[in-house]
Amino acid sequence: MSAPSPAPPRTASHRLAGLIAGRRTKWAVLALWIVLLAALGPLAGKLGDVEKNDAAAWLPGGAESTQVVELQEKFRKDETMLAVVVYERPGGITAADKAKATSDLPGLEKLPGAQKAQGPFPSKDGKALQTLVPFTDQDVTGAIDGARDLVKRGPPGLNAHVTGPAGGGADMFAVFETLDGFLLMAAGIVVIVLLLIIYRSPMLWFVPVLSAVFALGLAQSVVYLLAKNAGLTVNGQSAGILTVLVFGVATDYALLLVARYREELHRHEDRHEAMAYALHRAAPAIVASAATVAVGLLCLMLADMNSTAGMGPVAAAGVMTALASMVTLLPALLVIFGRWLFWPLVPRYDAKYLEPEAYESEHGIWSRVAGLVGKHPRALWALTSVGLLALTFGLGSLKAEGLSDAGQFTGRPDSVVGAEIVSKHYPAGSGAPAVVIGKASEAGPLGAAIQKTSGIAEVGKPVTAGGLVQYEATLRDSADSKAAQDTIDRLRDVAHSVPSADAKVGGTTATALDIKRASDRDNKVIIPIVLAVVFLILILLLRALVAPLLMMGTVVLSFLASLGACALVFRHGFGFEGTDTGFPLLAFIFLVALGVDYNIFLMHRVREESQSLGTRRGILRGLTVTGGVITSAGLVLAATFAALATLPLVAMAEMGFVVAFGVLLDTLIVRSLLLPALSYDIGRRIWTPGRLSKHHTAPEEPRVLDPIG
Repeated sequence: MSAPSPAPPRTASHRLAGLIAGRRTKWAVLALWIVLLAALGPLAGKLGDVEKNDAAAWLPGGAESTQVVELQEKFRKDETMLAVVVYERPGGITAADKAKATSDLPGLEKLPGAQKAQGPFPSKDGKALQTLVPFTDQDVTGAIDGARDLVKRGPPGLNAHVTGPAGGGADMFAVFETLDGFLLMAAGIVVIVLLLIIYRSPMLWFVPVLSAVFALGLAQSVVYLLAKNAGLTVNGQSAGILTVLVFGVATDYALLLVARYREELHRHEDRHEAMAYALHRAAPAIVASAATVAVGLLCLMLADMNSTAGMGPVAAAGVMTALASMVTLLPALLVIFGRWLFWPLVPRYDAKYLEPEAYESEHGIWSRVAGLVGKHPRALWALTSVGLLALTFGLGSLKAEGLSDAGQFTGRPDSVVGAEIVSKHYPAGSGAPAVVIGKASEAGPLGAAIQKTSGIAEVGKPVTAGGLVQYEATLRDSADSKAAQDTIDRLRDVAHSVPSADAKVGGTTATALDIKRASDRDNKVIIPIVLAVVFLILILLLRALVAPLLMMGTVVLSFLASLGACALVFRHGFGFEGTDTGFPLLAFIFLVALGVDYNIFLMHRVREESQSLGTRRGILRGLTVTGGVITSAGLVLAATFAALATLPLVAMAEMGFVVAFGVLLDTLIVRSLLLPALSYDIGRRIWTPGRLSKHHTAPEEPRVLDPIG
């Protein structure tokens, strides 16, 4: 006669878990999600309508360049972006070339949103012509495509390109227009393939993926509502990261729950009862993990940069909807479909699995890893620490000073080629002038001061409106260079010194400079706050001080090692010129939050096992039974973020690569070897000052212990 199943759950958390997976209530949970998605789902498709990808939208409201953008509204009826059409013939411009450029003017002015064109202006060396065309930003991508089709139809040997803010913006917008669809497809394919490999079932993958799709739809709807009604800044970067984050995090939580559910199906004849136990055991770690990640992300709201501040709520919404879906919809769907989902490896009830060792024996490789940790803990943590410290030396190659216009793309779009030609034949800052706005009553002194500023090539005629005067000053150096930024600093000093002018300096270069300085401030302020907040959450979760210190220390070391290794790869492997100014902060947020994520999964199980087995044996058992599923979760999350690395934008490619690399490093080294070895070496003192550090139900094991099973 087989041993009876454990008694039904009695605690409040058991009852709640049983309610979600109940025989009747599972249908109510499914119906609730269907109604929710039917009501909010259509809003998800509108997320692109509220995205803001212009440079000013990334800045804090108090930045001087942002104030200039606002003041410029008084000088024009429509928001415009300048397109620079450049024609080049290396052997010298011919009469036919001039006729071509002149004949293009009417066609350019007929394009959607085009204003009156100016030019063509010949270069001093006689090898290029330049035409300036302002466009309203209603459909700049389509207008620039039309301009390129028009100007490229010229005499043989004449090269024509469209660059300037409008040309670069069109190339950027073209990427963002296809971003969400590409990332959704890429992340979906990656997750499906990995789940097929992990589960070895042709059907089981469908339920986690469906739950992740529901979570993504809800997240996009919530973000749309926040952007529409609460002023949340959403851009293409945050929308893209939302997609991969939801798929990655949701799949991680699904792997943890399904693994525990499979374990309980061996111990319970009733699948509803098995899910109630699985959810009761797995949910606290999943909820704690999601809360830690979400709170860490919400700390980004303290940033000066609007784009960074907006990233926090966007990503936090994704994490919380993933949590909601994976602890409600996923359990309901799993019990609705039944055990056959696991075919051909269907978990059957067997009384032998009531003994934990029977289940642990199925984790052969992780039993051996645990044995290695138990036999050589000090050597393991010493060697892994030295290895990680060695990788941190790569931080000397990190150049987080922003990306030039050309450096933003992994390839060479038309706007980049055109900008290089313009800088070769015209003043390097042509097409992206500095904009100075002050009081019209001080127009004379202000203009004279601008003209005398070192680094200014020429100053346009003043334009007045609403008691203000506006000057456009062409820079001698390329608008995205360090020299141009130094000129902006000098120009601001000069402009601010004109009495009563109340002058402000903006423009493309000034915007980039303000972004850099706001990002530097955000790095210094937010990183310590995130560390403190996450540390406090870990203390509350584990009811200890030493274990959270170990977790935070190992994760920060892993982050620095990842950043150092990736800096070397970016510079010497991919040939990138540097990173975006906000890269270190976002990399820190994702790697530290997600790194702590996996440590929470491990240490929560270790604490559970330590209560009955003692700390050292609890560490080995926790590592044994969670090793496979946490490693699988890390592989899935790394693979989904790696989808970002395939994009033609350097900032997105770098973020995808560093998160993928960092997650793998944390999963395979920190969580598997470094943290368990450190914890094992210290013993039950990791729970100081908690109860487990003083009282334990099993004798503390000797320093060297045989592996479990």
